[in-house]
Amino acid sequence: MKQNYGMVIDQERCIGCEACKVACKNENKGLQGYIRVMTQDTSQKDTPAGTFPNLNMIFLPTLCNHCEHPPCADACPLEAITKEDYGAVILDQAICDGCQTCLYACPYGAIIFNSETDKAEKCNLCRHRIDEGLDPFCVICCEGQAIHFGDLNDPVSNVSKLLSAENRYTLKPEAGTGPSVYYCPPQEPRGL
Repeated sequence: MKQNYGMVIDQERCIGCEACKVACKNENKGLQGYIRVMTQDTSQKDTPAGTFPNLNMIFLPTLCNHCEHPPCADACPLEAITKEDYGAVILDQAICDGCQTCLYACPYGAIIFNSETDKAEKCNLCRHRIDEGLDPFCVICCEGQAIHFGDLNDPVSNVSKLLSAENRYTLKPEAGTGPSVYYCPPQEPRGL
């Protein structure tokens, strides 16, 4: 069975420090990191964020979901975006003409436009590191050890074990993209 790399992000462990964003920016020498860390709206669960000192903050790191069916690749008129055999969705800077159709096609808002180069940019799962047998740099630098990387097709990999538990979810499942980034929700707030 071929490898299919993906990530599992454990929201219980994420502390919102944005070390992943800084690591991504430094590793890829970009204007910004390809990861955003947002404070998730907790009102959906009828649990208010609270007031100091009793806060209920939930962080949501988001990045390219390296979709099984990437709408950004379908939208690119130059075929500058491809799905690699190992699971990563790669944007070829040499082919990109900066038309930005991929930005609007991505339901996750994971592609950015670099106005200095007039080209689109996105996470490539640190392809250069994977080629050397290393984890993406955001995984290495995560202070809370909340980001996990591995082969989703390997039943003994860490990511597969994390996915075997209940309550795992993906962002925007209604988009039908087949994301390779999964989330473990935080535990319910415990009474004090």
